[in-house]
Amino acid sequence: MTSAKHQPIVAPGLPKPAGPYSPGMQLDRLLFISGQAARDPSTGVQADGIEAQTEQVLRNLERILVAGGSSLQHVLRCGVFLVDMQEFARMNAVYERVFAGHRPARTTVQVSALPDAGLRVEIDCIAYVP
Repeated sequence: MTSAKHQPIVAPGLPKPAGPYSPGMQLDRLLFISGQAARDPSTGVQADGIEAQTEQVLRNLERILVAGGSSLQHVLRCGVFLVDMQEFARMNAVYERVFAGHRPARTTVQVSALPDAGLRVEIDCIAYVP
């Protein structure tokens, strides 16, 4: 019996982790993507406002998924962390548009703070490689 091996997902241009963790880990065909912030990895600039931040967070997730051989359409579950639940509807509208009809399982919670100053939303996910 062979044991399953996990490996970090690496590729040029992926968002840099804010701490001692990988942007994503792969175990066989499963991908576990760390919570992403709203910084554009090519410029380092953080998006402003909940809509732009949600868009950038999802694009950062997508970049890591693609590096791992997957896509947003293969996401099984997301965790959404909002600083203000009053922004739920605006975040949700962008989320729905970017996922384009795909509806992964999801949990959304309000948190008191996120690691980057001004960050309004962070999203992580679990996906598979088709």
